[in-house]
Amino acid sequence: MAIPRRTFIQQAGLLSAGLFINPSDFLLKAPEAGLQLWTLREELKKDVKGVMAKVAAAGYADVETFGGGNQFFGLAPKIFKQLLNDHQLISSSGHYYFPVNYQVAKEFDDVILSFMEAANIMQQTYIVIPSLPEALYNTADGCKMAAEKLNRAGELCRSANLQLAYHNHDFEFKQFGTQTGYDILLKETDASLVKMELDLYFAIKAGKDPLALFAKAPGRFALWHIKDMDKSDPALNTEVGSGSINFKKIFAHAQEAGVRRYFIEQENFSMNPFRSIKKSCDFFKKTFR
Repeated sequence: MAIPRRTFIQQAGLLSAGLFINPSDFLLKAPEAGLQLWTLREELKKDVKGVMAKVAAAGYADVETFGGGNQFFGLAPKIFKQLLNDHQLISSSGHYYFPVNYQVAKEFDDVILSFMEAANIMQQTYIVIPSLPEALYNTADGCKMAAEKLNRAGELCRSANLQLAYHNHDFEFKQFGTQTGYDILLKETDASLVKMELDLYFAIKAGKDPLALFAKAPGRFALWHIKDMDKSDPALNTEVGSGSINFKKIFAHAQEAGVRRYFIEQENFSMNPFRSIKKSCDFFKKTFR
């Protein structure tokens, strides 16, 4: 039976209030680095349960989901949440795709509400929009429209004690006169409604300095993707600590950025993926904890 929109928002707000009486306390109890499950997208197609066991064994305690909504990797949210519990894993954040019919207000709201319902079942704090349609990010006016939609999604999320964030690739840094698409998103979104998940690799690949972004919009970058750049081919990723990105320099500005969560991610491998994620996790813990 469908739940009326107003009823869901009220119920979700009460549920979240019970789970996250003090969001900052919850954050402090969580691990300092998690894993974006996109890293293991091919492995998840074959053996969801086995993958989650190996993620926990690699040293992670937090995972960021992707593609969620009605299901996570073929499992209903409650079932997937129980699987995480079985391995002492949490999911503080999830990637949820930007609604296809974003120009239809009711359909946009309904899709965001479905994300909120799943996020509450998962006990996630952050709903992250991982990308935008090309029709929006390819023009300055499109970026402004995207910002308007993100603000609306942020309002809905806040009503259920959830925080919206936006994850960048490199295409948001396309130049429109004196500003980039990312500049427009930062300027046109409400800082309290829309946080940023800064993918450090993609920002650097686009020729941007993360420290300059932090200085321009301090406190906006609640989430980071920790993804290293291959020294011989910048188009490729490598294990964290093995590439060309100076993470120590960036982490020295973590407070200015306002970061609350870190998620390790890798999209290509030269070794076994499970060995790779462990190597990255080990480096992170040794260097930054």
